[in-house]
Amino acid sequence: MTASIETIAYRNHYGAVETNGLPAGGQQELLDSLTGEVYWSDPQLARVFRLRLLTDPGFPMYDVSYCYGTLRNGDNVRVSLPFHQLRKRTWKSDIIDAAKRDGVYAKGLHIMDDDVVSILR
Repeated sequence: MTASIETIAYRNHYGAVETNGLPAGGQQELLDSLTGEVYWSDPQLARVFRLRLLTDPGFPMYDVSYCYGTLRNGDNVRVSLPFHQLRKRTWKSDIIDAAKRDGVYAKGLHIMDDDVVSILR
């Protein structure tokens, strides 16, 4: 069995700082629960439950690693977003701007909630 990249030992060894991380094996559990993929404006998307952002020290942007959500029928899916990077300083307002363009109520999807967003620095 291979170790998950999101383990405390890995983060400590390489000096990464993570907010709202998953326990070891948590990423695989999430992947196993996914039944498909939808665009974030899909009316069947009830909420986002995980938005993973990555960055390096000194780099002004976050890379979007993945986004997962739950459909109204309870299925977990990968959520396709209209952006791949967000500015660190304005990432929330960048999400809101993109949501307005796509007719999405970002706050209603919970995509910016503290317990949803995970950042690896």
